[in-house]
Amino acid sequence: MDESARSKFLNMVRAHQERGDPCGWCDQVYRDAGGDVTAVFWADLVPNPYLLDWLENHPANSDKLRAVTVGCGVGDDAEALAACGYQVTAFDVSPAAIALCRQRYPDSRVNYVVADLFNHPQEWTLGFDLVFECNTIQVLPGDYRVRALNAIAAMVAPGGDALISCRSRNTGEKEDAFPLPLDRPEIDGFVRAGLREESFVVYDDEQVPPVEHFFAWYSRR
Repeated sequence: MDESARSKFLNMVRAHQERGDPCGWCDQVYRDAGGDVTAVFWADLVPNPYLLDWLENHPANSDKLRAVTVGCGVGDDAEALAACGYQVTAFDVSPAAIALCRQRYPDSRVNYVVADLFNHPQEWTLGFDLVFECNTIQVLPGDYRVRALNAIAAMVAPGGDALISCRSRNTGEKEDAFPLPLDRPEIDGFVRAGLREESFVVYDDEQVPPVEHFFAWYSRR
């Protein structure tokens, strides 16, 4: 994305945030893609490699396990979960994103649905054996971040797991950035929300220049 396009994008994000609509800009990006998944500039079009590694090392031991992908984008991670035997619900606040998923995977076993993390179906609370969140919290402003984190944690069923992937930063750095990476005290909110940290990885991705990330595994044991 060139500087002019990025400036226009950030102005759109800011306008939505200022009127109390922290996610409304997402649908515009997906609608502007016009059915072309390659035009969604943040979409990698491959599953998260750390998710794949976790799934390989922790194979599903039942075909009845339920998984959910939060802010599923164009569906790569949801399809990876389904391929590993999970019954997958994948949701996004953007109707255009869900339309892209259904277009891209017309024969998918994944249940792609439009839903709002802040007002999701009641049965999703404590409803999933595996919750996967990638890059949703970091695009939210202010108190919405804590609300999102708590809503994600609340979906993990007793005995279940949550996998969290996000950009990272040192506390006090990049405070004006968008997306705003999570620092360690912020992501530790999953522990404060009642989950147990099982593993925590800090890594640089393969972009040039590389971007720092966290990949964390929590459980409700």
